[in-house]
Amino acid sequence: MSLASLTKDWAATSYGFLDASAKRELRRKMLKAIAVPGCQMPYASREVPMARGWGTGGLQVTLTLVNSASVVKVIDQGADDGVNAASIRRFISRVSGAAETWDTLGATIVQSRHRIPEEIMREDQVLVLQVPNPEPLRGVEPNISIARQMHADADYGKLWLTLYEQIVRKGRIMQGASYPAMVNGRHVMTPSPIPRWDVPKLDMAQHLTFLSAGREKRLHAVPPYTRVEPLVFSDRPYQVEDHADLTCRRSGVRGFFMNELPQDGGGSVFEVSDSNLGIKAIDKADGAATEIGQTWYRNGEYSA
Repeated sequence: MSLASLTKDWAATSYGFLDASAKRELRRKMLKAIAVPGCQMPYASREVPMARGWGTGGLQVTLTLVNSASVVKVIDQGADDGVNAASIRRFISRVSGAAETWDTLGATIVQSRHRIPEEIMREDQVLVLQVPNPEPLRGVEPNISIARQMHADADYGKLWLTLYEQIVRKGRIMQGASYPAMVNGRHVMTPSPIPRWDVPKLDMAQHLTFLSAGREKRLHAVPPYTRVEPLVFSDRPYQVEDHADLTCRRSGVRGFFMNELPQDGGGSVFEVSDSNLGIKAIDKADGAATEIGQTWYRNGEYSA
């Protein structure tokens, strides 16, 4: 008797791994989230073959949306070749038959952790953001029952006070990733731990965005052409990270969000966070027929 005789080829229990009941519930909650932009919808987060906190919420939304005609792109901190991104992308393809891609323009579903691609997404694309903490009020109100009542009353005074205190103490708003934003003039959301650089990309975007937290069992959505406005004071305009003058050491692109790489000598070099944009720029410089789509930022200034 051999080990091979005791095993059989792995096969998903149902199409897209999740059972029909789980998908049905998620679709209902996703439709509700679209109907009330920015409002958190609870759902029964299922077990998937990865640890909580590593993208289970985004994965469940993607598995609910995907079909055999889908083209899936998964990025982690802007990179397509990260271990987590590659594992999720291959798993989705394996259980659904969907094609894989690194190209933002060629994808129908883009699942991301901590970044929004630099190329502008279209109406026929869906962005799925993995969210560790969907509650913007947790830092000012740890009691979830009271926080829900505050959302119902649109009572965001404590959140405004936190931003004001940062200005008084530090001279500027120190909030970096997960900057709170008002959606459709009603609900405040925390737009995943994306940098401030990416928050304007959600405002009046052509694509549909889902933000899902598997560990917290919450999801919310930003429908196409919906207002997403960062919380700012009239005399303190919203500011993104100052990366306009930084140049990628590999691709030579300039004016995009960069990753800082400290060097042994004490200095730093920079690489463009959106790895696929950098690859396209290198290929184009080498004479390849590569298409780079229109980008949200030009020369470090938001222009979409």
